[in-house]
Amino acid sequence: MLNQLYRPTLNLLTDLYELTMANAYWKAGVQERYGVFHLFFRSNPFRGGFTLTAGLSMAIDYLENLHFDKADIEYLASLEGNDGQKLFEKGFLDYLSNLKFRCDVDGIPEGTVVFPHEPLLRVCGPLIEGQIIESMLLNAINFQTLIATKAARVTMAAQGEPVLEFGLRRAQGIDGALSASRAAYLGGCAATSNVLAGRLFGIPVRGTHAHSWVMCFGDELEAFRMYAQAMPNNCVFLVDTYDTLEGVRRATQVGRMLREQGHEMVGIRLDSGDLAYLSIEARRILDEAGFPKAAIVASNDLDEHLITSLKNQGAKISVWGVGTRLITAHDQPALGGVYKLSAVRDDQGPWRNCVKVSEQTAKVSSPGILQVRRCRDDGHALGDIIYDTQYELPENVCTIVDPADATRRKKITILDQGEDLLVPLFREGRRVYQTPTLENSRRRAAEQLNMFHSGIKRFENPHDYPAGLEEGLHQRKTELILSARKVGAGDT
Repeated sequence: MLNQLYRPTLNLLTDLYELTMANAYWKAGVQERYGVFHLFFRSNPFRGGFTLTAGLSMAIDYLENLHFDKADIEYLASLEGNDGQKLFEKGFLDYLSNLKFRCDVDGIPEGTVVFPHEPLLRVCGPLIEGQIIESMLLNAINFQTLIATKAARVTMAAQGEPVLEFGLRRAQGIDGALSASRAAYLGGCAATSNVLAGRLFGIPVRGTHAHSWVMCFGDELEAFRMYAQAMPNNCVFLVDTYDTLEGVRRATQVGRMLREQGHEMVGIRLDSGDLAYLSIEARRILDEAGFPKAAIVASNDLDEHLITSLKNQGAKISVWGVGTRLITAHDQPALGGVYKLSAVRDDQGPWRNCVKVSEQTAKVSSPGILQVRRCRDDGHALGDIIYDTQYELPENVCTIVDPADATRRKKITILDQGEDLLVPLFREGRRVYQTPTLENSRRRAAEQLNMFHSGIKRFENPHDYPAGLEEGLHQRKTELILSARKVGAGDT
């Protein structure tokens, strides 16, 4: 899909420090040293109780086409350091030009419900390769995961009524619009207004008309009539250009005309004003005029909180058009995912686990080669165990420790119904994963959300789902932290 959007390769879509570190690995002769990196986030977005993964398809596409072409190398050769000399020497650029991706990559499938500190991706391979791909992986996973999660919250607020993603004009650039349209559909939106997203991803497209259509005619009734003549099978009339309720009455007049011609008015759209009151009155007018099936579409800076409020007020809205606050993840514009090294080794020697230490407990990374075991009972998720695959899990009961607060612990029963969430994507640089269709990932998202207790899906003060480090992993992490702090203090 990426090669349909971008003519140049995306291999330079990386932060410069990834390449300067790659150069330093090469210069130090450790480019073949192996490392294990994990991509994860530290807190659920929107003060929520869950996160919904997305963006893996784009990450896979990027990794499968990883190479530096002639134009990439020529550009890198033109960069200069602070002394005005070439930033990268020819030997390193020759190395990059012949680079072939050789890493093993495991990931959690799109549409999976996940929680803080769980690895969404695990990359194992030569350090130089694992380093170069960091920024693009974070870019692909962070943003789409954020938007998919927001879309899931919005669609839950709509309680089964369709949500249309209307965010193109407020999105953060072209790719922001396309990626967000895809993620919003995965997260539960029924359609998008973005026609290019519809073509590229197979998402249903929906749209009505703007106020400018009404304003360019002598009166509103004429505008509705002319639109009905042009688009008799797509008539959702925007009724709030002048007087909203009069606009509804005029829409019913044109609706009768359409019916006489063998067509049916789809509905009306409200885009301003007191949406609860106006929708109730509009429903009354439509019903009395003989249009009980006509939809009332509402837009105007909606999000999950406003939709919930309108529902509580008895609004008669049946379709929700959500734009700005969805497409920009208005109340939290970034997920905050990170990518950390957790183990290294030379050749085929033993792994040396490592941690990144911080004064903030939540920012201390976890060591090892990590996996997530989700324990279930009768289809319901009971808890997630983050464990090191170099060690066996306990057979029956496992104690998990909150990575952000070691005093919070919980015992989890390990059942046969459990599953490991990270699945193989690449082995030695070759893709071994059949990427699901967007429809299948969307279906998975709905099934996943149904697995979890309603408490974690509350918008206010959600329940904390039990997800944490296996106790042995926590103990080894603590030992490494203490050792690292000694080294940091100069005790070698």
